[in-house]
Amino acid sequence: MSTELLAPLDLAFWHLESTAHPMHLGALAFFGGGDGSPDGEDLLALLAARAAAVPRLHLVVRNVWLPVGGSAWAVAEDFDVRRHVRRILLPADGFAAEATLLAGELMERPLARGLPPWEMYLLGADGGGECAVLVKLHHALADGMRAVAIGAGIFDQIADAAPPGARGDGTEDPPSWLARPGRAVDLARERLGDVGQVLGIGASVVRAGRLRPLLPLPGTPDALSADSSGTRRLATAALGLDEVRRVRRASGGTANDVLLAVVAGALRRWTAERDDPVTRDPRALVPVSRRRPGRTAASHGNRLSAYLLDLPVSEADPRARLSAVRDGMARNKAAGPSRGAGAVALLADQLPAFASKWGAPLAGGAARALFDVLVTSVPLPRTALSLGGRELRAVYPMAPLARGQALAVALSTYGGQVNVGLVADGKAVPDADGLADAMSEELADLVHRAR
Repeated sequence: MSTELLAPLDLAFWHLESTAHPMHLGALAFFGGGDGSPDGEDLLALLAARAAAVPRLHLVVRNVWLPVGGSAWAVAEDFDVRRHVRRILLPADGFAAEATLLAGELMERPLARGLPPWEMYLLGADGGGECAVLVKLHHALADGMRAVAIGAGIFDQIADAAPPGARGDGTEDPPSWLARPGRAVDLARERLGDVGQVLGIGASVVRAGRLRPLLPLPGTPDALSADSSGTRRLATAALGLDEVRRVRRASGGTANDVLLAVVAGALRRWTAERDDPVTRDPRALVPVSRRRPGRTAASHGNRLSAYLLDLPVSEADPRARLSAVRDGMARNKAAGPSRGAGAVALLADQLPAFASKWGAPLAGGAARALFDVLVTSVPLPRTALSLGGRELRAVYPMAPLARGQALAVALSTYGGQVNVGLVADGKAVPDADGLADAMSEELADLVHRAR
């Protein structure tokens, strides 16, 4: 893979970024200790070697003459993994809390634009024992599913099983239209369909924007409508997967419906404790992957759409909140991920490169007009994973904050738990830990009512 044009949505993510609004996603993974497992500089060397073996992590963004305003991925000739993988020692007492606090601070910093856009930090406890790895990947380099494919390359099970020269990111070249007669006609038909789709999505976005102006509406929680400061804070929660499934069996719908209802109920509890009552339900953007099964990391970049869902925060009854979420998501799924204002990401696929370069920063400022909070789910491998023999105990995903947004909620399931990563604007939401606690309380309440 010597050069590869950035896909339209990747290019939009690249140009959406500013110093105060970095567009990288991440994950904080905690590992246990282990007799005979590498520690300190040995573990750092192992992490660096595993990262260097992933071809996609050698790529850097370069501007190109054509198309005008476009950019391409190119292999960095001076690639040095030591620029990207670093070690930081933290106090052994309260290691998890210290690592979480530091992760939020490190997520504030934009990635260097002239280097492959990623970083990894090995966070070690002073004196040995447990450790953590913080991964930062620019959204142009990977969406959530591709990030998992890239990150999986550092684990023992994947690295040991991969044949020499295997692509650590699951990259797969798209088939050429020349491979099959009549493909050009099919492409022309698809293009006509794309035009109609774009017009429909555009009209939905305009309608949604008229209903929700850029200025916060009365009743919006202060924490979700505050101006961005560029600071970041991470809070985490661990929810029992068995408890989520128990509520799902009792109420119907999906486990994701239950988790969205937990987010809504937690926001209600948290805002009440802050004396910040909600009279207007906040709207969530719920990303949806458009990748086909078996091609989770295809080479044509980010493949995302999204649903918009009004979180029933103003509803007092937890069961009614869950019912409202279930009905709202059912309507979204019936319409499909290619319709409605939530599918705004699909518009980027139809924009020429120069329009993305100049229009993405302007469009980024309109995020507040469409949604108040991002809630995304990141799938992880079901098998137990380790690094240098150290067992992976928990991994907390982190989503980027769009301009005008103060909170993003990311969820992943591993080891019988749903791990929640809350990325918040540090000044607007200094008490994100309270929201994390409220999520555990809300799930416990739903379990009690499901008996």
